[in-house]
Amino acid sequence: MSIKAIIKKAGGPSKVARLLGIHHSAVLRWQDVPYERVLELEAATGIPREELRPDFFKRTPTEEARA
Repeated sequence: MSIKAIIKKAGGPSKVARLLGIHHSAVLRWQDVPYERVLELEAATGIPREELRPDFFKRTPTEEARA
């Protein structure tokens, strides 16, 4: 999923920024969700870490069967 799609799914850059306690301009500069923000963003939005950063987090075969 692209960073633009992730931000849109999460409610937009301002909402993401509020959820994380950062300025919305920081969110707009992201090329990817920063690794150190993945778990926090997952908890705040419900978007699985595997979607936020598939390059770091892989689905297990059990998770793939449920998806």
